[in-house]
Amino acid sequence: MAETLHANELKGLARFLVNSGLLAAETAREASEAADKAGLPLLDYLVGNGVLEARKVAILAHQEFGLPLLDMDALNRESFPLDLVDEELIRRHRLIPIFRRGQRLFLAASDPTNQEGIKEFQFHTGLSIEVVLVEEDKLNRVLEEISEAQENAMGMLLEENLENIDFDLGEEERGGDEESQEVDEAPVVRYVNKILLDAINSGASDIHFEPYEKSYRIRFRQDGMLYEKASPPVNIAQRISSRLKVMARLNIAERRVPQDGRIKLKISKHQAIDFRVNTCPTVYGEKVVLRILDSSAAKVGIDALGFEEDQKELFLKAIHRPYGMILVTGPTGSGKTVSLYTALNILNRPEVNISTAEDPVEIQVEGINQVNINTATGLDFAEALRAFLRQDPDIIMVGEIRDLETGEIAVKAAQTGHLVLSTLHTNDAPQTLTRLANMGIPPYNIASSVNLIMAQRLARRLCENCKVPEELPRTALLEEGFTEAEVAEGLTIYKAVGCDKCTNGYRGRVGVFEILPVTEAIGQLIMEEGNAIQLKELALKEGYYYDLRTAGLMKVKAGITSLEEINRITKD
Repeated sequence: MAETLHANELKGLARFLVNSGLLAAETAREASEAADKAGLPLLDYLVGNGVLEARKVAILAHQEFGLPLLDMDALNRESFPLDLVDEELIRRHRLIPIFRRGQRLFLAASDPTNQEGIKEFQFHTGLSIEVVLVEEDKLNRVLEEISEAQENAMGMLLEENLENIDFDLGEEERGGDEESQEVDEAPVVRYVNKILLDAINSGASDIHFEPYEKSYRIRFRQDGMLYEKASPPVNIAQRISSRLKVMARLNIAERRVPQDGRIKLKISKHQAIDFRVNTCPTVYGEKVVLRILDSSAAKVGIDALGFEEDQKELFLKAIHRPYGMILVTGPTGSGKTVSLYTALNILNRPEVNISTAEDPVEIQVEGINQVNINTATGLDFAEALRAFLRQDPDIIMVGEIRDLETGEIAVKAAQTGHLVLSTLHTNDAPQTLTRLANMGIPPYNIASSVNLIMAQRLARRLCENCKVPEELPRTALLEEGFTEAEVAEGLTIYKAVGCDKCTNGYRGRVGVFEILPVTEAIGQLIMEEGNAIQLKELALKEGYYYDLRTAGLMKVKAGITSLEEINRITKD
């Protein structure tokens, strides 16, 4: 009677083994406690320690539960539909998908009492589950093979000695919680390191980690275009995103809201590269995007930006004026930050006080006081500007003029003896002046504060190794915007081909600029509330201005880029 009472106190597999006469109740209890302490499933512990025979348990369960019994060794493992669920789910519940027929999924199990695991598989797959019994020792071998194959799949993509790469992780991220330890597994760590190094070596500006229902895609943005670079197994998606979040000091348990962080990669004792990290929850998991922040990009020098000679003179003249405002406009990723920091590097001298407010600071420069905007604490652009003006600045850089308050303070600073550099999001230079007016800034303040406006785009450079001349009829060249004189003198343009030294025929990028200095005549038209079309017409009449399209065609004529590329970035 006591034995029966002991058996009724047990649950699941332990109770089944006692009721079947394979184990005494006390033995089952002691084995359960020992298995929990060792972190092993009960049946794995019993078979592994020779307490029970796997074959005997399987036959008894087959008779008791009426489930089919199969020999795991006789099954074709290559046909297992393992992509239906994450590997982590398979390992945790020790259930292996072996066959799918329509809406039915057959699972190999050694423990027929594992109802929790069966329900979770049904939930994740949306399929009807049929359980097939197999022997514990054979099931265990296949589980080990699955894990080994997973590591080998990542290992094939790795290079040696990646363990030497040093990431600046805080002590709190090196803690001992279970989830942190899982994402610190060597294969995942080395794989992520390899991806980051590949992105740096290929000159990528961004890395996109993208989970989908049945695939996982990693893309690099090179020269402004996205290219797929890797497609690791979809069931390691969560481990990759968790690893990236640990490196960026983000909350790895929070997967419902976007998060922002930063990673510092120490390539050597004297070289480090920062990554700006953003996570965003999608239907099939978290998408993680890394922006590579290379401080050396701001030190390339003004000649490397791509200015025409007359444009460079206008730009240099404007930044060396003691006061006034310089505005740079263009879409995201058009190189505005690099242009601004090129100017700041030219102006960065010990006798000059330079302060910047950015959201966030992308390029860190010695000698410049840089402030990260944090709207959560009330530190917005306007508040940062107010603080700068109380600290005796000479030059101020504002990441973006987004509202009237920021615009008014920036204009006031430009009118009171400070040089102000900032950005706006408009399509071209003339529209920037009307955008400021639409914000509510009085026209007389715009005319008296703005020195120069620069619109820009980035075009991919043709690879010098493989570019070839492109033959186009005369009428087509005229329609694209070339003049009669240019076509008549034997215009030669080039097109992309592609070779082992470039990406699809392009290598690197060059700026295409539209520069509009605010002259006395332009200022008078602003005061008269002229629109963008009138401003453009006047600038063209004065002869010092040409638009983005014309500047782009000059790059085509010089053989720097292709007509196709200029059409991509400048044609409406």
